[in-house]
Amino acid sequence: MSFRWTDREVRLALGLNPQRAREDLTFGGVSSDSRTVKAGDLFVALRGERFDGHDFVAEAVARGAAGAVVSRPVALEEALPLYPVRDTLEALGDLARHRRRALKAKVVGITGSSGKTTVKEMVREVLGGSFRVHATQGNLNNRVGLPHTLLASPADTQVLVLEMGTSEPGEIRALAGIGLPDLGVITTVGEAHLEKLGSVVGVLDEKVDLFRALRVGGVGVVGEEPPMLARRAREVLGGRGLWVVGTGEGAHGEFRARDLRLGEEGAYRFRWGDQEVILGVPGLHNVRNALMALAVGVLLGVPAREAARRLRRVRSFAMRGEVRSIGGLTVLVDCYNANPQSVRAALDMLVSVQRLGGRVAVLGSMLELGEWAPLLHRQVLEEALSRPLDLVVAIGGFAEAARWVERPKGGAELLTAESVQEAGDLLLGRLGGSEVVLLKASRGVALERLLLPLEERFGGAASPLDRERDKGSSAAGGPARHPSRGKED
Repeated sequence: MSFRWTDREVRLALGLNPQRAREDLTFGGVSSDSRTVKAGDLFVALRGERFDGHDFVAEAVARGAAGAVVSRPVALEEALPLYPVRDTLEALGDLARHRRRALKAKVVGITGSSGKTTVKEMVREVLGGSFRVHATQGNLNNRVGLPHTLLASPADTQVLVLEMGTSEPGEIRALAGIGLPDLGVITTVGEAHLEKLGSVVGVLDEKVDLFRALRVGGVGVVGEEPPMLARRAREVLGGRGLWVVGTGEGAHGEFRARDLRLGEEGAYRFRWGDQEVILGVPGLHNVRNALMALAVGVLLGVPAREAARRLRRVRSFAMRGEVRSIGGLTVLVDCYNANPQSVRAALDMLVSVQRLGGRVAVLGSMLELGEWAPLLHRQVLEEALSRPLDLVVAIGGFAEAARWVERPKGGAELLTAESVQEAGDLLLGRLGGSEVVLLKASRGVALERLLLPLEERFGGAASPLDRERDKGSSAAGGPARHPSRGKED
């Protein structure tokens, strides 16, 4: 029987008295955006730093909302069923948790300091041939986006894949408490979101909350690096199952990659059991990501051969290790997030790509590192300069760090810029047209703005679609009334 949002179900989800339920009152869905609410929906009036959804309840009603969840009184011209709660954000999660419990689907929860969106898409592809899969769209992985993913799940969903992001203590616990996962994946932990999580140990403590929330019989999957991740995961899981994937001795034999071979554009192929796995996404870190997706597939019953075959179809995602050809340039667009771990992985990817010309890294600030930012920018910049690169262009935090680093003898040339535009001017003056260029920075830097001048100079004028994409992606934040934009990958 299909799930229906009756007045009684809403009351049960929100902890309100079900004895007062109206038998004639039902809702078609749940929305928290007054601009897209549909006739018959239940509107949840979320409150944020720059908006208050209670100010838009009347607009939601005008668009057909049949009820509203509120945490303060609202003035309306006509009577409307209202559900009073202490906190509407918590209420949204309560509604989603209620919906999750009604689903018969298995739930896969995925988190990590980097790679979680890539792993989520790989898992979606691996499972897609065997199950009806519903997964997080884009990176809607926060306390608004994850509930909406759950609430939008079709009744016949067999596997639900939920990405979970965090930037402060308690977020993973809250998200996992909504999603109630059967299988948890932690890609890796590193120096990310240190501004509020404090240290790598703080990041680790936050991430393993995913495993604490696993349902009875739940299984965990982690990468072999750093080793403390697997150690802590075993402590949390106790006697429950844990699978460690990777390329070294720390990985379980069933999920260890062997005989790695590198292709021309930096993508690997490898042996996994008796299967050959051929990747369409570059970088050694994507071998680990692929193994996690394969592990999830096998644990849920996908035949190994089918899992390996479907994984081959995965390609790079926009601004996450995306490979673009611009004239004779090969541009690695990795502008969706940046922390020390992911920058090192991107530099490895840059070095692995075969090229005719030089190798160039354009590095923009790694955000949300708090008091650790100066030290970590300096360390990562020093590592970049020690790689076999020809040119490093440093912006923001990396430009500040450049004042304190010592360039190794015979190392890459280092240029600094105060802005993305200045970096573009420096870059265009140094490129010959046959180089491999890495663009790596946190989302807030909008480093993808360099694509347009590169396309105009080396690949012809960008298409209108490219222009709109690059303009739009430079805007900070999400819609004011629907704060579902997720945490950085």
